[in-house]
Amino acid sequence: MKRTLLLMLSALVIGGALLAFSFTPATLPVDALPKVHVPEAHPPADMRLYAIEAGKMLSQAAFAYRGGHFSEARTFGMGGILVKHPQGALLFDTGFGKDVDEHFKTIPALMRATSRYEKEPTVAAQLHAAGIEPSALKAVILTHAHWDHVSGLADLPGAPVWVDDQERSFIKYGDDASALIRSFGDLPYRVYNFPSGPYLGFDKSYDVFGDGSVVLVPASGHTPGSIIAFIATPDGKRYALVGDLVWQTEGIELPAERPWISRQLVDWDDERVRALIVHMHKLKAAMPDLVIVPAHDRRVWDALPHLSDAR
Repeated sequence: MKRTLLLMLSALVIGGALLAFSFTPATLPVDALPKVHVPEAHPPADMRLYAIEAGKMLSQAAFAYRGGHFSEARTFGMGGILVKHPQGALLFDTGFGKDVDEHFKTIPALMRATSRYEKEPTVAAQLHAAGIEPSALKAVILTHAHWDHVSGLADLPGAPVWVDDQERSFIKYGDDASALIRSFGDLPYRVYNFPSGPYLGFDKSYDVFGDGSVVLVPASGHTPGSIIAFIATPDGKRYALVGDLVWQTEGIELPAERPWISRQLVDWDDERVRALIVHMHKLKAAMPDLVIVPAHDRRVWDALPHLSDAR
């Protein structure tokens, strides 16, 4: 109902609203930085992290964060992050699948009108080229279940799909935002919880391998069961896969939320998103070497190791 109403009203309000939010920087208030205890991590020596770029949408910074400009083109990358670990390979999100032309038709009309997309080799095709079949994946872990994160699931038959209980409910009973993944039918879901205790300011967590190398935390806001994945690699680097908490790095750096119309179209709970953005901004300040990886900032992804370079 919310999406339908917005689409009906968007033609009336878009001009004035875009001018109101796009050229007005609006950083979120940040109080004192906390003291951060960085948990130990013991990633195995042969663990690796790879970016798999699989599609992009071309838009403007004005649609990504408050204060962005229409004159600044931005590439919203799509894809998956592969973590190869001796205990099993994890794929975070899937990017565009082979049927993206049909999938693109499912998104709000306003978003279709203000962006265009380009195809790249699918995650499934790139995994196959690297000798990795869907059956070899321990899990496809969704940061959340929106269309551009699940489009490639249909190309990975049989791969276990991990979501927390809130996102599983969102998939079952949610609105149009989770319609695409519902259309894929009864996928091999595994619903997990967060038994591993507090982690970097989050009340609970899930240490997937028990060695601190991959830790999931609940980040409800963009969708009911969104997560953030903290990954520690054997070269000493630490990453935070923040999904769509922000679309571009400026969201954490400034910090700044999405523009009003973008928030209304895609965010489940504005207040929760806002609080998480501030938390991650403060965490980054306390951990300067932490690499924040928004799911759609191609500038960040281009700097990551790529699966294509590892063959």
